[in-house]
Amino acid sequence: MKIGIYGGTFDPPHNGHVRACQCFLEAIEMDKLYIIPTSIPPHKVKKSDVGGEERLEMAKLAFSGLSDKIEFSRVELDRVGKSYTSDTLKHFKALGVTEIYLFCGTDMFVTFDTWHEFEYIFDVATVVCMRRENDDYFTDLIAKKALEYKRKYNARLEFIDEAPIEVSSSDIRDGIAVSEAVQIPDSVAKFIKERGLYKDE
Repeated sequence: MKIGIYGGTFDPPHNGHVRACQCFLEAIEMDKLYIIPTSIPPHKVKKSDVGGEERLEMAKLAFSGLSDKIEFSRVELDRVGKSYTSDTLKHFKALGVTEIYLFCGTDMFVTFDTWHEFEYIFDVATVVCMRRENDDYFTDLIAKKALEYKRKYNARLEFIDEAPIEVSSSDIRDGIAVSEAVQIPDSVAKFIKERGLYKDE
């Protein structure tokens, strides 16, 4: 089986996430695409009090209508401790998955060689990168890191050349806090309003 993995805090999921997911589906032929909310992200501090269950529900609202290939996994929410990608890949390999495509944005790609067990990740998955910004600085840095990953670790890399929607979850949380929620799917905005999320951000 050939699968894609798209992980993130999704706190909340926004139109940039949705756009990236659409591009991932269009770029890579896969049997299933697993959307996986993280529990405790190892690369950044989670800055809201919204729990995993609510983030999973928001992810379902944001992504469910994009493709019948999409499934949602609790593997990281149910795991104790930090949500290491290598552990998630081991989980799917143990289920007999033969081919894995791992989606990541610019910020994650250029620091990939600092990830926990990153060499294992390079060994078992193809890393698919899509830009999150239009900053020229990252154009050169991505090219440099890609060459390094291929030479040092024999990494398999794919790049999605699509214009990003430049938006961040932190900006959206700030907007929600002052009643200026933008760049999120209507269904997610309704859920946030009904649950009273992010008001104290």
